[in-house]
Amino acid sequence: MPYRKDSGLTVEHKTNEMLMKEAEALWSELQGKTLTPKDRAGIPLQDMPSRDPQKRVREMDEVALGYTEAQARVEAERCLNCKGAPCVKGCPVAVPIPEFITCIQKGDFKAAVDVIKQTNLLPAICGRVCPQEKQCQSFCTVGKMMKAPEKAVAIGRLERFVADWERDNDKVTVPPPAPDTGRKVAVIGSGPAGLTVAADIRRAGHDVTVFEAFHKTGGVMVYGIPEFRLPKAIVAAEVDNLKRMGVKFKTNFLVGRTQTLRQLLDEGGFDAAFIGTGAGLPKFMGIEGENLVGVFSANEYLTRANLMKAYDVERAATPFYPAKRVAVIGGGNVAMDSARTGYRLGAEKVYCIYRRTRVEMPARAEEVAHAEEEGVEFCFLQNPTRILGDDNGRVRAIEVLDYELGEPDESGRRRPVPKPGTEHVIEVDAVVVALGNESNPLISKTTEGLDITKRGNVIVDEEQKTSLPRIWAGGDIVLGAATVILAMGEGRKAAASMNEYLASLGDKK
Repeated sequence: MPYRKDSGLTVEHKTNEMLMKEAEALWSELQGKTLTPKDRAGIPLQDMPSRDPQKRVREMDEVALGYTEAQARVEAERCLNCKGAPCVKGCPVAVPIPEFITCIQKGDFKAAVDVIKQTNLLPAICGRVCPQEKQCQSFCTVGKMMKAPEKAVAIGRLERFVADWERDNDKVTVPPPAPDTGRKVAVIGSGPAGLTVAADIRRAGHDVTVFEAFHKTGGVMVYGIPEFRLPKAIVAAEVDNLKRMGVKFKTNFLVGRTQTLRQLLDEGGFDAAFIGTGAGLPKFMGIEGENLVGVFSANEYLTRANLMKAYDVERAATPFYPAKRVAVIGGGNVAMDSARTGYRLGAEKVYCIYRRTRVEMPARAEEVAHAEEEGVEFCFLQNPTRILGDDNGRVRAIEVLDYELGEPDESGRRRPVPKPGTEHVIEVDAVVVALGNESNPLISKTTEGLDITKRGNVIVDEEQKTSLPRIWAGGDIVLGAATVILAMGEGRKAAASMNEYLASLGDKK
């Protein structure tokens, strides 16, 4: 089975079998040795096996296969167990990273995942989708010693390994809740922020009910992130763990329509509520042709494929738009997900149009590498000017303008500057706009007194409290479109504040 060049870091083209055998040989060599920091830094980064690009591009199965035990043991030995634990500073939920890696070094995988779960009950998810290279791994001493950040200890891959090991070996345990307090909390939204809040508040002994607008729980992890990157069975298993803790879920419940937030609090007898509804309102470009048949927001495109399984033509809960040449606009992870999904929905050619260069792309390097392997053609330094339609009102092409990079803007990235007169046309029959999302205004419009920003994001203080008593908020509804782990970090802060408030009320007899 061919093995991809991991973000351009693998020198030779190796098969998965070669990677596994090398790890086994190296692990045998390392056992029983006392390693110096220099020795540990000299251990090669363990690349993760992945499925053959030529086969996986038409299938929804997970692409990254995860570490073998030997690979995990070797990679863990690269950790220096720094006393200052700089890596923890980069983790939004403060996972005790050196502690869990030390457990892997000792071969105690169950202890490792239990350490992670002290602050993060979703390790199998975070190990797959969190941008560790921009967070915990960016602080890793090994990467700094080697003057190569990309060679930091693979913390995320190790987190995924122990979480998968626990599940595969039927060793999953959930933290027991404290004695019941009689206090009730409503959590609006079952995405990463909502699930984190539900877990931490339930652990404190409070009654928790999660209200989800869709028919399935998991939020963006279910409707937004594709199966080939995050299998939905893993999300379902994490939700089941919360149910085992006593968290209740109500699906098909759209707060703001089914009931207003105020009605929910007053009529349901809830002592507090958390708003974690995410950012579900897609942004468009405002250019000519965006109303043509065949133009989609990434939200709709991915939701049809992920939540409603449009790729399963015979049994899908929704149809999908057949397209042979697809243009995806954007350079983030959602754009990569959309482009790679295009091939899995039958496209023969997928373009990713981005107005900066690869260096400035916000998408994870690993996701960009996977997209390239699967045949996505990147059109850097280009941006759409209009979408062209045929006589039936369907997309037939997209016109783009060339750009060059100027001075850095407020984000620190060099500003894209248009080059007049360079317009040219790319023939496509579908366009997916993946330029981010804004907050859905439903809750803010139906909740009097809830302060929001001009962009519709809920305003909170340092403890995630909103302008209304008894109501907290966090995740994308506050941050705008962000990452799973950042949403979880906000959820942890909110839960701590909510638990403090509920404790001040005393137990309800």
